[in-house]
Amino acid sequence: MTTIPAAPHSLRAAIFPKSTLLSNSALALGGVAFLAAMAQIALPIPGSPVPVTGQTLGALLIGASYGRALGATTFALYLGIGIAGAPVFSQQGHGLAKFVGPTGGYLVGMFLATVVLSFLASKKWDKKLPTALLAMLVGQVIIFTPGLLWLQHATGKDWSWTINAGLTPFIFGEALKLAIAATALPTLWRVVDKRRS
Repeated sequence: MTTIPAAPHSLRAAIFPKSTLLSNSALALGGVAFLAAMAQIALPIPGSPVPVTGQTLGALLIGASYGRALGATTFALYLGIGIAGAPVFSQQGHGLAKFVGPTGGYLVGMFLATVVLSFLASKKWDKKLPTALLAMLVGQVIIFTPGLLWLQHATGKDWSWTINAGLTPFIFGEALKLAIAATALPTLWRVVDKRRS
């Protein structure tokens, strides 16, 4: 009886790619659900339209663990679903009005942060704690820069008010999220790699 020799590893990888459309779709939908759940962890700030949420932590983790294309696609899908009407933004917010309102810049910043963090992860920044922390800090700066610019423009307030309403109350919480995100990355990589295998 003639047996068919096993295909070389590279050929098997080409025929049966490790990262399939199905697994990436599952990761993207899981990421959207995770972002939506984190957005509902919200603490209103008196006098500010911007609540403290778990959403930024979700964006940092998705960006650093999902890879360039999947990270950006996942957050773009999250934004699209929210704009279309699903209550996935903070405090079950949804619609274009939420996106273009005072907090819209933070959503844009989170999308940009996922893109940049995914790129830094492709350069192995996420593999060591010092560079992972630095990458997360870069992500935070990217989130808050358009967030503050958008907040100031949307409200017409001066910069002193904007900083006090859109940055100062968040510093401690964001530092804590940064540490959580950086230390959680090894576990997340194992989960993502296992799901893709």
